Parts: sequence; C-alpha cells; structure tokens
Amino acid sequence: MRFLPDPEQRAFADSLNAMLTAADTPSVAREWSRGEHTSGRALWRRIAEAGVFALAIPEAYEGLGPRPVELAVAFVELGRHAVPGPLVETVAAATLLAALDDPAPAKRLLPALASGESTATLATGRYALDVDIADVRLTARAARAARGPTGRTATETAVEPEVVDRQVFGAGASASRAGGSAAEPRGASLPGDAPPAAELRLGPPPGHAPSAAGPRASLDPARRLFPTPTGGELLAVGPHVTAAVAHALTWARLATAAQALGVGLALLDRTVAYVKQRTQFGVPVGSFQAVKHQLADAKLALEFARPLLFGAALTMTESDVAAAKVTACEAAYRTARTALQLHGAIGYTAEYDLSLWLTKARALRGSWGSPGECRAAVLDGLSGGGRRS
Repeated sequence: MRFLPDPEQRAFADSLNAMLTAADTPSVAREWSRGEHTSGRALWRRIAEAGVFALAIPEAYEGLGPRPVELAVAFVELGRHAVPGPLVETVAAATLLAALDDPAPAKRLLPALASGESTATLATGRYALDVDIADVRLTARAARAARGPTGRTATETAVEPEVVDRQVFGAGASASRAGGSAAEPRGASLPGDAPPAAELRLGPPPGHAPSAAGPRASLDPARRLFPTPTGGELLAVGPHVTAAVAHALTWARLATAAQALGVGLALLDRTVAYVKQRTQFGVPVGSFQAVKHQLADAKLALEFARPLLFGAALTMTESDVAAAKVTACEAAYRTARTALQLHGAIGYTAEYDLSLWLTKARALRGSWGSPGECRAAVLDGLSGGGRRS
C-alpha cells in the first residue's frame, strides 16, 4: 500500500514551502526565542490565511475540517522550515473545543483561531507553551467532586495525557530543567464510579494577569515554557471534558509526528548538502562509505515514518497515531544525531542555523507523549483497547 498525496495536496505543500522559504523562518525563530513576536505573528497570520489551522476546525465554526491528512501535509512543511510558536497547541486547543458537549465555547473561540486572529495554548500540567503570546489559554485539570459525609470524593482523578511539562522540554529533560519532577498520571476512579471528570478553564489574555515568572530554560529556545496560568473562566466540567482532552491528544500527536518528520527531512537535506561541500584528504566527505551508510540509515528511518504518518491520518485511531508519533520522532532524533556528527564542530554552534532543527528534534521527541507512552498506546491498540478520535 502506498500513501502518497494527491495533486491537490502536493500543490498545497508546494505553496506552503514557497511561502515559508520566502519568509526567512530561521530569523523568525531566533526573534521568537528572544520574545520578539512581530515577525512571528505576521507569519502566523499568513499560515492561517493558507488554511492550516482551519483544517482542524469543523466547518460549523468557520473551519475547513476536520481534515487530518491535509493537516499532516501542512505540518510536515512547518517542521521542515522550523516555524516557531504554539502550532500543535493551537490544533489541540481547537480540537478540544470542538469536541465539547456544549458548542458555545467553540462558537466563541474557534473562528478567530481558524483565521489566525488568535493563537492558543493548552496545558494539562504545570507548564504551558508561549503563554506570553497566546490569546486563548486553555487549562484542563482534574475536577474535584464535592466531599460527602465521610470526607471522601467520588472521583479525584487527573486527566493527565502526559502532555504536562514535556510540551517544551522533551521526555527526561523537564525534571532537571524545571527543578522538579514531571507530573505523572494519577489513579483511576473508584470501582463503580463514573468516568473521571475534568474541568476546562479559559485563562485571562496576555497583559490582564501579568506573571513575575519568565520563560523557563528549554531544549528548544523557540519553544518558550511558562507556568500554567491559574484561575480564569470555567468553560466546561465533567467526564466529557476528559474525552475531549483524549481526542485533542490524538490530534496533537499527529501534528507533532508530522512536524518531526519535516524537521528530520530538513536535517537530512542540509547534511547531504554539507558533506558534498566539506572536503577531507582532497575529496568530499560525502564520498566516504561510512558517511553514506549513516545518511542512508537516516533516510530509511524517515521514509519508513512517512507512510505510518499518513496511514494514521486516514484512520485517526489512538494506536495508529501513537505509532506514527514515536516512529517519526525517533527518526528525526536519529537524523539529528547523524547531522550533528557529520557537521563536526560547527554543528554545536548555536549561531549556525542547523541548531534550530537539532534542538527541535530533541524537544518534539517527548512532546505530547514520550516514546514509552506512545509505545504503550500502540500495545494497547493491538490488544483491542485503541479508540478512534
């Protein structure tokens, strides 16, 4: 079976590629990492005008979707060009709002996300991405039931889908950089209880609730991590919020997988071009057998991830998307390691543009689910526990 984009999807990818090439995205990413958002917001609006965010939003809310295949096509290009900002988070927030039982929050917030007038971030743990720029700040937390005469609650369950601190740091890095351990999924509901309930809150917009805490250190400086906003307007509460968060997680993993594939492809292209130019013993290092083998291995890993990505976009089952996510992110991470080695000392230089993709590959690897969590979801799907989102 071959998963290839049709002519219309290829034209869409080509148009995004041309637009992002002209936008000089490395400069935009560097400005974004310094907290300078003017060029980034301008690029964001152009991406939205191309219909990228509308692909995750139903037509009832002025979107074009849901169209996961086209979204995957778009996010490959966004990753290829290292576009900064809460791209995946906006998709996750949009799909979560659209999945709520009450359509009022979606009617109110989604049209602006589709048009690019607003950006969004979504947090389920201690940290949120790009809070300083996001107009829609969503926080999903466990809903505490009222305590009865015995002092026990019916359910005290978190909705953790492990997007927590790893949204920026990547698996294993959040604890050391944030000065604490990452939040873990907490217990299940008591026997016989209803499904765990969660609440969804809309935080105040930037400037209305200033925080003394600045961005935390991140593996990828263009992925800016802030403490999760507290308080805000209660949009929804109940078990359906938990289901909506799980639905959003599947879409977030699909977008992350596509973005990672694009990052890996960019790293491979740049490394192939570099080894053709760099010489040793009077010949290009790309002519050495060992170098060819490393590049071939990276190419195979990326090409193996591609059909898994688009196959998952067709089925949108939890296990298929998890398989695509872990495969694409591991392929991108492997390509990043190869790129770093073959570039030599210059690969470690932060001023060299390669670093924009190297750091993103590492951060995406643990974003919206670590490799272990995604593999567990795949195994659960093989045992019959997977669900369609």
